[in-house]
Amino acid sequence: MSLMLLVGCSSGKDWRTASRESAGIAPDPHLKEAVLQVYGAPTWGWRGWFAIHTWIAAKRSAETEYTVYEVIGWRLYRGLPVIRIEKDLPDRYWFGERPRLLREHRGDGVDQLIAKVDKAARAYPWPTTYEAFPGPNSNTFIAWIGRQVPELRLELPFSAIGSGYGS
Repeated sequence: MSLMLLVGCSSGKDWRTASRESAGIAPDPHLKEAVLQVYGAPTWGWRGWFAIHTWIAAKRSAETEYTVYEVIGWRLYRGLPVIRIEKDLPDRYWFGERPRLLREHRGDGVDQLIAKVDKAARAYPWPTTYEAFPGPNSNTFIAWIGRQVPELRLELPFSAIGSGYGS
């Protein structure tokens, strides 16, 4: 019986072949306006039934690519910091799960907001630590940035487990 329960908890998906394509939510990066977006998508596997992974995507007005700010726990196993700050697709599917836009800022004043987000991300106090529960995790990172940059007016949903860690 318990084996059947465990089998029932499997999504049947394979993370290696899951979509990481753009969901088509983010504005064209060639537009000459600053864009800052916060995304969330269900986490991988059965945890996605109740938890999300969050990240920030930002593009300054003079840029033509987005920078993505996120924490990914498995990076520790490769000897890397958990913080990932890289040019990437802003609205990428999170291993097959469609992201949803949680917060958006565009236009005037957003370049300055992005600078504050970047500074906060680089000052994150747990760059080499990751715990799915209670944290620090990907949601802890985004919530921490939100507390450092209150102008974001960021409110993460209840499913952003770990967002209260360290507060």
